[in-house]
Amino acid sequence: MEKQKNAVGRRKEAITRVFISKGNGNITVNDKNYKEYFTLVYLQNQIEAPLKKIESLDKYDIKITANGGGIKGQAEAAKLGISRALLEVNPEYRPLLKSAGLLKRDPRGVERKKFGKKKARRSYQFSKR
Repeated sequence: MEKQKNAVGRRKEAITRVFISKGNGNITVNDKNYKEYFTLVYLQNQIEAPLKKIESLDKYDIKITANGGGIKGQAEAAKLGISRALLEVNPEYRPLLKSAGLLKRDPRGVERKKFGKKKARRSYQFSKR
């Protein structure tokens, strides 16, 4: 692999751009170490999941730019972005990643607000008297 490959991951309102290149396992999110950016362990595991699946945690350097959404959405978007970037690097990873469900874009988003309601489904408080 001569230069870096890139891919995009999305989840809810979060969008991440993932740049992957040969290296020794440095993962940065918005110019911070991913363990600083995602302080919760289960979010760190989300980031590592695709790399653990193909057993190459220390083979690639990954730079992620994340914006929009919340911290969990960004982590899941990054997971999808890393999976897609790994396919750019080596298409033979596809069966492993696909069987783990790492190539699926989660389509769930926020339901729109309806008129006559306080939120999407929540009604205004009802007073009988």
